[in-house]
Amino acid sequence: MEQNEMSEFDIKVAKVKKLEESGEKAYKAKYNKTHEIHNLDSVELGTHVSVAGRMIFKRTFGKLIFAKIYAIGDNADFDLTQPIRTSVQISLSLNIVGEERLKYFKDFCDVGDFVGCEGELVRTQTGELTVQVSTFELLSKALRGLPEKFHGLTDTELRYRQRYLDIVSNEKSRNAVLVRFKVTQFLRDFYIKHGFLEVETPILQNAVGGALAKPFNTHHNALDLDMNLRISPETFLKRTIACGFDKVFEIAKDFRNEGLCVDKLQEFTMLQSYAAYWDFEDSIKFYTELFREVCYYVFGKYEFVSQGRTVVLPEVFPRMDYVGTLNEILGFNVLDITDVDEFKNLIRKKNLLEEFELTDQYTVGGLIDLLYKRKMRPNIIEPTILYNYPNVVPLVRYNDNDDRLIEMFQLVIDGQEMIKGYSELVNPIQQKAGFEEQAKAKQRGDAEAMDYDSEYVLAMEHGFPPISGIGFGIDVFIYHLLDLENIRDTILFPITKPTEKAGDNEKN
Repeated sequence: MEQNEMSEFDIKVAKVKKLEESGEKAYKAKYNKTHEIHNLDSVELGTHVSVAGRMIFKRTFGKLIFAKIYAIGDNADFDLTQPIRTSVQISLSLNIVGEERLKYFKDFCDVGDFVGCEGELVRTQTGELTVQVSTFELLSKALRGLPEKFHGLTDTELRYRQRYLDIVSNEKSRNAVLVRFKVTQFLRDFYIKHGFLEVETPILQNAVGGALAKPFNTHHNALDLDMNLRISPETFLKRTIACGFDKVFEIAKDFRNEGLCVDKLQEFTMLQSYAAYWDFEDSIKFYTELFREVCYYVFGKYEFVSQGRTVVLPEVFPRMDYVGTLNEILGFNVLDITDVDEFKNLIRKKNLLEEFELTDQYTVGGLIDLLYKRKMRPNIIEPTILYNYPNVVPLVRYNDNDDRLIEMFQLVIDGQEMIKGYSELVNPIQQKAGFEEQAKAKQRGDAEAMDYDSEYVLAMEHGFPPISGIGFGIDVFIYHLLDLENIRDTILFPITKPTEKAGDNEKN
C-alpha cells in the first residue's frame, strides 16, 4: 500500500515499527524535567530548562521548526484568578540541533506525541516565550491525532466520552475541572483549619437514608444480602459523632437513580459535615464564611457571575421565612394540613399544580416541596437563606416552640439550591416516628421515601449529643459558581453510553 493510501493511524504505526527496527524505543520509560510549563513565566530568560508535554502544534519553515507543547503540570498552588499557562512554544533550528535531529523531528514527531525538550528560555521578536531547543526526545508516540486544530471536539457526547481530548483542546473544559479539583482541595483545607476531622463512611448500605431519593440497588453475594449504593453519608456521619469525634466531614461519592438533566448527576460528590454542640445558626455562619472564601479563592472577590448577572455575596445573607412565604402563596396556613388528599383538593381549587404532578405525590411533605419548587424557589434571585420549614424532613430537629416546624435552612441563589443544613434530630422517639411515616409513604408507592433504619435508631437510643450539619454537592456548587451550561462539565469523566466498539473512529 502506498503511503498516500494509508490511514493516519497506519502511518503512525509504521513510524513506531521503523523506530523499533532502528533500535529506538517509541515509548520511553521516563524523562527528567527541571521546570513545569505553568511556572515558566517566572523563570529568568536565558535559563537552561528541561520541559515535557504533548505537542499540540507544529509548523516547519525550511531549516526552522516551531511547535507548542502542552501540559497542566503538577499540583501547584495555581492562582485561579489569573490565566494559567498550559503550553509553551519550542523552536528547533538547523544551526543548533543539526541536520540529522531536525529531520528526525520533522519525520517522527507529530502533533499528539509527547516530547521532552532542553534548551534556553528566550522570547522571540514577537514576544512569544520560547524554549530554544538544543536537545529533545520523543517520549511517547500517539497513534491517533488530536481534534481539528483550533476547533476541538464539538460533538457533546464525544466530548464527554473522550474527555482527555476535550481537556487538551478546550480551555473552558480544562478550567472547569481544574477549578473543581482545586476548590475541593481548598474545602478540605478550610475544614481542617476549622478543627474538622476528615472521615470515611460506607458506600454500600443496607438501608436507604439521609435524603429522599431513589437508590441504585445491588447484591452482596458473600452475605446473600440486598444492598444499595448510598444516597447520602448522613446517618453514618452522625454515628461518627456518637463515637466522640466532635467535628467531622466527608467528601463522599453518592448515587441517586434519578433522571438526566443539565443540573443533576446520578453519581455525584457530596460534602457533608457535622459539629457536636452546634445548632443550625452556627452552621449558617460557618457556611457563609466558607462560600465567600471559596468565591474569593477562585475570582479574587466576593462575587461571581450567574445567568449573565453579577451575584454579590454579603457577609450576612438576607433571610426568607419558608412557611410564611408559602402561606402567602396558598392563602391558608400549610401547618394546619395533615391529610394529603385534603391538601390536593385545596391545591386543585387554586390551580397551583397540574393534575399529573399531584398524581405521584403521596405525602403532605412531598406536596409542600413540589409547591416550593414550582411557585417559590424560581422567584428567589438574590442570595437568600430560607428558614422556618414545616416538619416534613424526618432527620431534622423539631422547633422547641412549635413541633410542626423544624430547624432547617437552605441557601438559594437564582432559583437554585446551593446547600441544605439543619440542627439534627437526636431524639430517638421522634426519629422512630419519622421513619415510621416514611415506611408508610414507601408502602403507598413513594420510591424516594427512606427506609426504616433500625441500626441508626439503636445508635441514637444509646445517645447523640446536640449536632448540626450541612451538606452540598461539589458538582452543583462548581456548576453554579462557574456559570456552566451543563453540570457534566464539572466532571472529569462523566457517565456516557458506551459505543458499539471502542476505537472505531480513527479520525479523532
